Amino acid sequence: MKAQKDTLEVMIARIDDICGQARSYEKKYAEEIAKVEPSFRESALNLVHYLALRNNDIRDLQKELGYSGLASLSKVEGHVLASLCATRKMLKILTGKKSRETADIPVTIKKGVKLLNNHTKALFGSKSKGRKTRIMVTLPREASSDYKLVYELIRNGINVARINCAHDDEEIWEKIIINIRKAEASLGRTCKIIMDLGGPKLRTGPMMPGPKVAHLIPPKDEMGRVIKPSLVWISTENSLPPAKADAFIPASAKWISEIKKGDEIQYKDARGKKCTLKVIAREGKAAWAHSYDSAYITPGLEINLIKHDVQAQKTDHIGDLTSIEQTIILRKGDNLILHKDTTPGEPAHYNESGKLTRLPHISCTLPEVFKDLKAGEPILFDDGKIEGIIKEVTDEKLHVTITFARESGSKLRADKGINLPESNLSVSGLTEKDKKDLHFIIQHADAINLSFVNGPEDVINLLSELKRIKATIGIILKIETRKGFQYLPEILLTAMRTYPVGVMIARGDMVIECGWKYMAKIQYEILRLCEAAHIPNIYATQVLEGLAKKGMPSRAEITDAASSQQAECVMLNKGPYIIPAIRMLDKILRNTEKYQDKQATLLPILDTKLE
Repeated sequence: MKAQKDTLEVMIARIDDICGQARSYEKKYAEEIAKVEPSFRESALNLVHYLALRNNDIRDLQKELGYSGLASLSKVEGHVLASLCATRKMLKILTGKKSRETADIPVTIKKGVKLLNNHTKALFGSKSKGRKTRIMVTLPREASSDYKLVYELIRNGINVARINCAHDDEEIWEKIIINIRKAEASLGRTCKIIMDLGGPKLRTGPMMPGPKVAHLIPPKDEMGRVIKPSLVWISTENSLPPAKADAFIPASAKWISEIKKGDEIQYKDARGKKCTLKVIAREGKAAWAHSYDSAYITPGLEINLIKHDVQAQKTDHIGDLTSIEQTIILRKGDNLILHKDTTPGEPAHYNESGKLTRLPHISCTLPEVFKDLKAGEPILFDDGKIEGIIKEVTDEKLHVTITFARESGSKLRADKGINLPESNLSVSGLTEKDKKDLHFIIQHADAINLSFVNGPEDVINLLSELKRIKATIGIILKIETRKGFQYLPEILLTAMRTYPVGVMIARGDMVIECGWKYMAKIQYEILRLCEAAHIPNIYATQVLEGLAKKGMPSRAEITDAASSQQAECVMLNKGPYIIPAIRMLDKILRNTEKYQDKQATLLPILDTKLE
């Protein structure tokens, strides 16, 4: 009995020590807390209390509390002092002594929940009936001209529409927003609008244009039999093909005017192979055809129209074609030059005897990073599909040795992302384009997404620019780098100088920066830190990606979508099956919320029915 009482006393002393640390942290962060917006003052205090708590390893304390039949501080984030004091009180009762809890607690347990709910509503709007986790969708360009698409997105349950300012322009954005507002009015619902600032983008530069050729590749089965023909658009040179076309064959208007459904077009491709196109339809002054042949089509090739209803043949020649994009093929051990000047990139060049005469090279969009780089640092291309080590840094270029690529060779193209996970980059802040876009955003959107937030100074830069243009708007911080994660507490306290604020866990870039093995840890810690600050979180990148893009989710995606309930908002990316993806996510969240309240398990009546 004495041993048990001693254990209880040890636990009380441990909690007293943590509470003392929490109070000392208030003094440590007093300057930052004094600057926060009044709506966030209690939340800022709770955040620093949480930082004090997490300065300790309390796993043994949690286990002992569980053995004593008490709550194990596993859901303490939103109300740190209140939970510690409540636990201390119960421990005192178990020792047979009276509790003398007189602590000034800024956030009670109920108030912690209320603060998070209020801040979430301020940023993302009201929750959907029967579902508290909001759904955000990135809108495609088609949303500017397809009102029905926007209407269906909102009708099926999205709460927030995301527009990425890295794409399109103000005219397109405004048309999208008009469709959103129109659908809101028609459905009697609200849909918040969040717009991404592009930010400084580190990407590969342009490539030298390749040959002018169209390559027809109809898909085949394991036996080499064509299972689906290529869809070919036949029109004049100045008539671009619809997005669904696999290839475009330009010809003269007079020759095309003779084409009818059922006709055939015969030709020899660039290799001399005899090929046939079967005309399946006319569309205005153009035509559609099927190709069951693999073919290489180049400008000037002779094409013969074979009429199905008369014995006639009309001849024309293929017009000008767009140059195909060149790529750099890289394998492990290869060398690559990344240069400052804007000379278009080229693949490696070999002489007739196969000897390498010129290394592959390509430029980058932010050459100012070169001054921050050092030999020995890793560099990643195209979402981490290609990895390398910087071997040498000069004023004008980097020499990179490839350390990881596909065995058959990975293709590096123009406009692909470059990541420098271990480099201390000084490039940050708003670009001139961002500052221009801000004027549009503050007039039309409810919040701004700030990309690549690496430290408090990035937040200060945005707040300063908003102050300069006398604007107030919600801010969402995209945490997608190693530095952004490391400085997250300071970033949150700085962002809390305005209201409302949110955080997006940009898992795609984060996993490239930090590695797959750390992703679960990072995601967990960001969610917990934001809950401590009562700042709503967006769970983003590749949620139900297979369903949205291909119409079929993987089992892992369903589990991931269920885990997303821990955040206040879940983001889906655009795709041809986005409506089914929204419906699926809505059902998953509604079902999950019966069993889980963030990380706390709930136990409704056992239900084995599947409705």
